[in-house]
Amino acid sequence: MNMKKWLAATLMCSALVLSGCGGQSQNGGQQKADKVYRVATNAEFAPFESLDAQNNVEGFDVDLMNAMAAAGNFKVEYKHQPWDSLFAALGNSDVDILASAITITDERKQTMSFTDPYYKITQVILVPQGKNIKNVDDLKKANKVGVITGQTGDFVISKMLGKDSAKIARFDTLPLVIKEMESGGLDAVVTDSAVVGNYLKHNPNKGFTVVEAPDFTEENYGFAVRKNDEETLKMLNDSLKKVRESGEYEKIESKYFAK
Repeated sequence: MNMKKWLAATLMCSALVLSGCGGQSQNGGQQKADKVYRVATNAEFAPFESLDAQNNVEGFDVDLMNAMAAAGNFKVEYKHQPWDSLFAALGNSDVDILASAITITDERKQTMSFTDPYYKITQVILVPQGKNIKNVDDLKKANKVGVITGQTGDFVISKMLGKDSAKIARFDTLPLVIKEMESGGLDAVVTDSAVVGNYLKHNPNKGFTVVEAPDFTEENYGFAVRKNDEETLKMLNDSLKKVRESGEYEKIESKYFAK
């Protein structure tokens, strides 16, 4: 797909800062509070990140990062940009943090560092009405399987069918791959379980079904920083721990993933 049509928009969203009084100038506290950390995301993967009607970034990752910023006394601003530009932006120091439902993998760890996991998911198969796909093996007999380029679903289907298989249809965003399936162009879509759950929650009458795939292993999302940026990594991990311990994490999780 041609990514040139996507215009990256810098979206400012400063998190609530819980500032202390006096004495911070004698340590790194005030310097950290004054710095604005640039957070890049591809806001096309609801409920983790998306754009609201005013083109502001919203979603689980955003709320969690904002809560972490409040707990850790630092500020953030968000930049929405194409998925395939995120990792280069981090490597080039154009941004400081990636918050975009990024799966922690050994390959990615070679070029960036990840926080402690903040969400666990697996891959599932979304099947439109009338398609006879009951398990992972049935995907081998499908005419077209849709995936999002560069995401885990792409990797697992490429491994199964071959990276250059004509049966794989790759799309830049979740809305595009869903639209193609709705029009009858795909036999199935393989993507993250939480994303599929969110789609079905808001589109209950589409006639789609979810096929669980025990063959697909669980995976963890993490926030990414530049390789060896230990200061930012520690700040994020400490803040994430505080958010979990305070109970705020559960409140944010229930907002987006109510059972």
